[in-house]
Formats: sequence, C-alpha cells, structure tokens
Amino acid sequence: MKRTLFEEDHELFREVAQEFNSREIAPHYARWDREHMMPRTMWTAAGEQGLLGLAVPEEFGGAGMPDYRFRVVLDEEFARANHLAAGLALHLHDDMVLPHLLAYGSDELKQRWLPGMVTGEAVTSVAWTEPGAGSDLRGVRTKAVRDGDGWLISGQKTFIGNGISGDASLVLARTDGSSGRGSSDSFSLFMVEKGPGYETGKQLDKMGLKASDTAELFFDNVRVPEANLVGEVGHGLRYVTEQLPQARLAIAVASAAVARAMYEATVRYTRERNAFGERVIDFQNTRFELADLLTEVEVMETYVDRAVLAFNDGALDGVAAARVKLWTSERVKSITDRCLQLHGGYGYILEYPVAQAFLAVRLLSIFGGTSEIMRETIGRSIAR
Repeated sequence: MKRTLFEEDHELFREVAQEFNSREIAPHYARWDREHMMPRTMWTAAGEQGLLGLAVPEEFGGAGMPDYRFRVVLDEEFARANHLAAGLALHLHDDMVLPHLLAYGSDELKQRWLPGMVTGEAVTSVAWTEPGAGSDLRGVRTKAVRDGDGWLISGQKTFIGNGISGDASLVLARTDGSSGRGSSDSFSLFMVEKGPGYETGKQLDKMGLKASDTAELFFDNVRVPEANLVGEVGHGLRYVTEQLPQARLAIAVASAAVARAMYEATVRYTRERNAFGERVIDFQNTRFELADLLTEVEVMETYVDRAVLAFNDGALDGVAAARVKLWTSERVKSITDRCLQLHGGYGYILEYPVAQAFLAVRLLSIFGGTSEIMRETIGRSIAR
C-alpha cells in the first residue's frame, strides 16, 4: 500500500537528514558508541542543518514548523542509518523538554533557552525519574524550597539521558513541603542549570544506545532563580501529563522507524546470504516470515501515521497516545527479534545493525511509561 503521510517538503527535509547522517554521524558513530558519548559538535552540526527545535517560533530562532511529520522523517533517517542513540538524544531535547517550554514558559525563559536549543549550543535533559520513582511520578522526592527571590533544589535523579553532556535539566520537584506520595498539586517544573550543587554521578552502562550518555544527577541546595520556574507553582504534574502525548508519540514513531529499517535490512541480507546452495530468501520459511513481518510493519506504520495526523490536529489525547505507544513498542521487540533470527549467527554480532537494534528497542516498552502503565491507563479509560 502506498503511504500518503508525506508531502514534497517532507521529502526535501529527508534529503537534509540523510546528508547529516552520512556526513556528520556515520564516520564517528562507532567511536561515540565505544566512548558512550556524543560530542557537542554533533549538536551544533544538527543546529546548523536546521534539525533541532523545529517547532520553535521564528522569533526565538526556530523554523516555526510544528508539523510533526518532519520529526517522523528525522527518526526514520536515524533508524535507516542505524544511529539510534542520536535519535534518542534529540528526542529528549525536542520531544520532552521543548514542549514544556513552548507551552508554559515565560517569554524570559523562552528567550533564555530556545535560541540555544535550536542552534545546539544548549543541550537539555529531562530529570523526572528517581531511584524510587519511575513511572509513578507522584513518588518523586526531590524538593524545591523557596529562598528569597528564588528556590533551593535538593534531591537525586537517575536514568537521565543527556545527563552528562547537557547544560541543564527540566526538573520535577516537590514544592508542597510535605513528604510521602504527592498529590496532583504537589510538584512544579524548573529549568535547572549546571552550577554549584549540581553534580553528575557515574555514567550508567546501558545494554544498548550507548552513544547517548545516561547518568545519575545530584542536587544539593542548587539555587534556581524564580525566572526558571516553568509555568505556575503546583502545576508540574499536570504539565507533564498534558505533554505526554508527544513524548509517547515520539516513542511510537521510533518503534515504527526501527521496525521498517530492520525489515528492509533483513530482506537485503537474506537475498545476499546463501545456505545449502540457495539464497536464504528462497526458503519457504524465510518468505513466510518476511511476509508476516512486512504486514506487521505496514500495520504499525498506518497506526502511527494516523496518530501523527491526530497530533497535528490537536486531537491525540493521553489515552490514544498510550495505545499507540503500547502497540508499537511491544511489536518492534518481536519484529527485531525475528529479523535477528533470520540473520543467523551474524545477527548476534554487534557489527550488524540488527544486533544493535535488538538491544536498543528493549528500552521502548519501558521508557516514557512502561507497557504495564500504558495498559492501566487504557484499562481505566475503558472502565470509565
């Protein structure tokens, strides 16, 4: 079936994304993967090519292109080039930090951060998760206490992507002065810059996506000016909930992009690989498996494309985003596993993209809310 999501402008943007991947990332990606870090030059190069902060209005240095189809193109090209960690790093910056600043940030806060986020001179991360609070953000214990004309923030965060390389974090902190599990108005959001009291802990050694740095963060009475409060006090959890559709859509888009890329890589491999005097693709079992895989990939793409258009129309709510995230993040694990099987022994070698993808996609049903949380969200909506 012909895919109808994209128009001419999106395909022109695809050419830019392809050139960026081949020129700025491909020659260095293996080294970045070994070093568990991407240099700042990757970010500034992405900024120069106009790949960052696409939704940022022109008055703040952006392209003013909120059409999410451009982000889909970018994710597809990262997946096709097997630069999955770069896709993750940009997702944290563009799909999780940026929407909160655009929706709730003051003009002062936008002027302070958005231009740098567009050029890549300012790299950001999302600091919500804590050792005792993952999908259940009401368990967050990091505290922000008023102090004169600002705030003092203390606490610990973990699993923070861009945590080492980033300049600042969007921090969810308790502002109600209490302890224990919080209520809906117990939390606020802050842009917290690196400085005195802001310490980066050890770099966490992930099973995949190693080029994207992930770390623990520690805050010890970090002074944050009032201007760095995002929106209103006590509205942090509501803001996070309101922006979850984009974060979860991004994971669904990445899932579909990886599934398509691995299917196509597997078709190429089975055409080139011989066994028992025949091409692997000429065995009936291979053809049957590829037939199933292609059908699943097309179903996934169709579902995701509908979700993207709904998001563009402002009609993708949290429950719908949970459904598409649940389906795609679970299916891509199965698809990648079966693609690896068709590669035989070579599928187990990290030099091959399918092995790297197999490790990477395991994150997708955990990140942005586990599949169990997605099912609970969907199930409650059904019960209502």
